[in-house]
Amino acid sequence: MSQANRSLVTIDDLSNREIEALFCLADEMSGSMSDQSGLCQGKIMASLFFEPSTRTRLSFEAAMLRLGGQVISAADMGATSLAKGESIADMARVVGSYADIIVIRHPWEGAARVVADYAGVPVINAGDGSHEHPTQTLCDLYTITKERQTIRGLKIALCGDLKYGRTIHSLTYALARLGAARIYFFSGPGVEMPAHVLGKLTQDYGGKLIKGPGDDTQSLAETLGGQSVDAIYVTPTDSHQLALMPGVQIKVDIRDGAIYVTRLQKERVGDTGPGAASKKDYPVIDARLLRRKGLERTLVMHPLPRIDELAYEIDADPRSMYFEQAARGVPVRMALIALLLGAKELIIPQEEDSLVQKLDYHVYEGDPGVKCANRLCVSNQETEARYIKPKFKIVSLDPLTLRCIYCEHELHPQYIASSDWHEGKLENKKYHSAESHWIRKIKPENLIIFDSENEAQARGFKPSKYVTVDR
Repeated sequence: MSQANRSLVTIDDLSNREIEALFCLADEMSGSMSDQSGLCQGKIMASLFFEPSTRTRLSFEAAMLRLGGQVISAADMGATSLAKGESIADMARVVGSYADIIVIRHPWEGAARVVADYAGVPVINAGDGSHEHPTQTLCDLYTITKERQTIRGLKIALCGDLKYGRTIHSLTYALARLGAARIYFFSGPGVEMPAHVLGKLTQDYGGKLIKGPGDDTQSLAETLGGQSVDAIYVTPTDSHQLALMPGVQIKVDIRDGAIYVTRLQKERVGDTGPGAASKKDYPVIDARLLRRKGLERTLVMHPLPRIDELAYEIDADPRSMYFEQAARGVPVRMALIALLLGAKELIIPQEEDSLVQKLDYHVYEGDPGVKCANRLCVSNQETEARYIKPKFKIVSLDPLTLRCIYCEHELHPQYIASSDWHEGKLENKKYHSAESHWIRKIKPENLIIFDSENEAQARGFKPSKYVTVDR
């Protein structure tokens, strides 16, 4: 499949083979930067950064300039027509008529998908709220691959703000897909990995989630400074039987893997939100920690900027990779831009990696009775709700679980009905518990979902005898 005219909204928009081939192209470009200046000559990139950025914005703009293209930009939402109440869709249509490709960072989760739906040109997500940051993940994966030659079989510890760190979310999905043996989640208090991210790991990638405490998590906690480990994700190809057996000690060794740490996202946490008071117990990577047994070859990674969680004293340590991550952002983004603009093309084998499951979830186009529960989702914003119809993937029936198309937060509605009334009689227009047997009997195309009984009754439905289900 050609990469031209496609968008990159989430890391799942690229297959494993495409990621690997993109890295080969980045290698080629990094070895001859001056030879790439004609690839995108005459092309224009719109750089729309509505949140602060240094590395991501400048590396994208440097990448486009090195490819011979030009850049137009907007960095202050207050200085654009969005401040006047313009919708993201209208902005996307207009900017898409000015530029050949758009890079956008926006505080609303799912905003990049809306821009991609309406712009008419390739769109790259440079971070949408706490949702994803797929190009940072490409830089992270590229760095690990350069240092360790492969992702498969590595053990990676993710530390810090796992709740609001969008880089962590994209990286988690990619590591699972690419076969990292185990992913350890080691968060600050109040900023644990969100349930919907952990849910997607097991639903989409088929591994096992082991929640601490236990011998495995305690062993790693001691290695990383004594704090508790929230959970471990075990890739399907890695044996997890011992980890599920109580009382069996497992030696945790991330010697050849990586510790990936992120700062507390204060701009999202605020002064009083969850995690705001966690500085005292927040994971810190310093020289003392790196002297611990088992970390002799462990890579230290960080998307930057850092605050207090990463000591300056380890900058010269050969295990520290964060400045390499930033520098490698230019060739990686050069390769991506060239591919999406059709200046380069990857030859990808037809066979896909066995760890990528081809999941065909039914899409439920929510009526007014079902809305995303995430207040920061683009579908819940007043300017966008005028034209965005909530959409969800039905990812599970037991329990009924909807995943928002835009921000990927999960919803667990309690009531359902069918649009296929029995014999077409109005008296059979009834709603049921989502836990009843009707959830498996109603065809997906006939399914109607309600957030509450009041909503069901307001729509003219009456309760059936299956409204309550005994557990």
